[in-house]
This record gives sequence, structure tokens and C-alpha cells, in this order.
Amino acid sequence: MITVTEATASAGALKRLSDEGVSIWLDDLSRRRIESGNLAGLVKTRNVVGVTTNPSIFQAAIGSGEGYEEQLADLAVRGVTVDEAVRMMTTADVRAAADVLRPVYDATGGRDGRVSIEVDPRLAHDTVATVAEARQLAWLVDRPNVMIKIPATKAGLPAITEVIGAGISVNVTLIFSLERYREVMDAYLAGLEKAQAAGLDLSAIHSVASFFVSRVDSEIDKRLTLLGTDEALALKGRAALANARLAYEAYEQVFAGPRWHALGGARANPQRPLWASTGVKDPAYKDTLYVDELVAPGTVNTMPEATLNAVADHGDVQGDTVSGSYAQARAGLAAVERLGISYDEVVRQLEDEGVAKFEVAWQDLLDAVTKSLNSKGVDAE
Repeated sequence: MITVTEATASAGALKRLSDEGVSIWLDDLSRRRIESGNLAGLVKTRNVVGVTTNPSIFQAAIGSGEGYEEQLADLAVRGVTVDEAVRMMTTADVRAAADVLRPVYDATGGRDGRVSIEVDPRLAHDTVATVAEARQLAWLVDRPNVMIKIPATKAGLPAITEVIGAGISVNVTLIFSLERYREVMDAYLAGLEKAQAAGLDLSAIHSVASFFVSRVDSEIDKRLTLLGTDEALALKGRAALANARLAYEAYEQVFAGPRWHALGGARANPQRPLWASTGVKDPAYKDTLYVDELVAPGTVNTMPEATLNAVADHGDVQGDTVSGSYAQARAGLAAVERLGISYDEVVRQLEDEGVAKFEVAWQDLLDAVTKSLNSKGVDAE
């Protein structure tokens, strides 16, 4: 982690990214990061204007135990269940991070300064439970700049509509396919219409749609490598960018249509695309690939700290690298399909794996907290 006093001369690329209309969010959170002043330092020195979390991030932070000992001891004395203990710790971190980012939230009229927390991943296929969990998380964090993360599963879509309709801001996560992304935007607009019918102030509701990037290349590259032909190998590292760029085209289309204009006229906010999973998985690729090549106005890029620092050090931000690239992007995905690699199969697999990975991380977190509570003489149920 960088310190608050670290030199900022290398952060020019991050400023250029912000100037191009890309909001920089940090894809990580821990109590140590908050209490050490590191998060506040990143806001000052790295143009960070938001934070995203997920079950894997909390598993790494709380699983280490660092900074959580006192709260764990208090929770053990109270005899809480492990599920309650985890929620008390995660919401405390998100609440504290939201306070750090509150000046950004106020300065941007709620557009940024956001901190996201995800519903229990075990509820990904249960609409009613997801809505109830989202309401509970919003109540527990009790900060206007919180965003509740809801996975873009089939069951998640109506939950998004209900939660937006209740006036709660949402970060829709685990989006891999263009079809599902359009369904997510439709669910958001339906939620705004529901909120409008209930007389809510639409200007207070915000949303981002987290479109995952690097995992698409990881899966498609693996299949291209198995084919092993020159044609196949030449396509490696191109599918994820093509997919994301076509998602931005869909965003431009939806938020220029008549349905949106009616809501925009009522001061609603567009649902911004958020580029997630932007740390490269293949060391052969430039470590700033999914930042440099996904610059477009009105987007968010959430980065792990290693990627954030890489962009500050040697990012190559040369203006909008998305708009107008759609024909080339379509050709790239079509070339992959012609080799027998099914786009629909890949994105379906990635969604299933994404939900499963978060479920495993959440269970690992529950197990670690159970062990900690038990070590303090409490039978965690």
C-alpha cells in the first residue's frame, strides 16, 4: 500500500483518466486501509472517488484478522451468530469508508464518493431474499453514499427493479454478456419508473452496471490456445475489450432512447457502465491494458491497488478508446465464433463461475470468523 505522503508526480495518467470522464474507484477495502489513512491518501494522491467490495475482498481482509480483534472479542462476548458477526464487521468497514468518501459524494452531487457492499452471494438465485438483504444492508450501513451490489443473475434482475424502486442505489455486479447487460439496463429503468410512480426523488437514485473484463479474455484465450492455430493465437487478448466496447455501445443506445428521455426529464441519473475485473490475468499483457483501452466518458473503472499504481506509473491514457470502435469489436467477436468458440457458452459459464467463486469466498470468511469466535470461548452457530 502507498502512504499518504508518497510522491504524486507519477499520477498524471490518473488525472488524464479523470479528465476524460472516467471515475476511478478502488476495488479493495480493509479496516487497516481505513484506519491507517491509506484510503484517504488514495483519494488525495490517486484520484480515487469510490470503493467497491465483494466477498473475496472481505474474506482476504477479515480472514487475516488484522484490525478486527477488538470487535471480534466484543461480538464473542455477545454470543452472536457467525452470520451476524460477519455483517457487523463488513458494514462497519463500509460505513467508515463511506465517511471517508463523503466529501467526494457531496462535491459530485452523489455521482461518486460511493462505497459498494454486496448481498450474501448465497442469495443470488432468490429474488425475494435478495431484496430483503439489500434493504437490510442499506439500513445497517445507514449512509447516503452506499451502493448495494446485486448480481445480474436471472433472479437478480427483478430484485434490481424492486430495490431501485425503493429508492436504494444499486451496483449491479457479475455482468458478462451483452444480452444480460441490456436486461440489467431494462431492470434499472423499470425501477426508476416504479420509484417515480411512488413519488420518490429520482435525482437521489444512482446505479452502476459492473461489466467484467479480464475473465472474458482468460476463458476465451484458454480455448484459443487449445486450438493452437495461427489464426486462433492471433485473436488472444482481444475478446474482452471487444465485449466491453459493445457494452458501451448498448449503453449509448439505451440512454439516448425515448424511455430514458422521459426519466431523464424527471432528473433521473443514467446507470453508468463500470469496468470490473480490470487487473490483467495474463502476465504477457500490459498491466494497464484494461484501463488504457477502455477510456470513455461517463464510465467507472474499479481497480485493485496494483493496477491503480501501475496506471499512475506508466499508464498510457490517450483519450477516448471506446467510442466508434464498435464495428471492429463486432468483427473480433465474430472471428472467435467462427473458430467454434461459443460466446453464449462462455458468458454463461463465467456467470455461473462468478457466483460460485463468491459463494466459496463467503463460506471461507464464515469459517474463519467461526474459528475466531470459537477461540474466544463462544459457540458460533
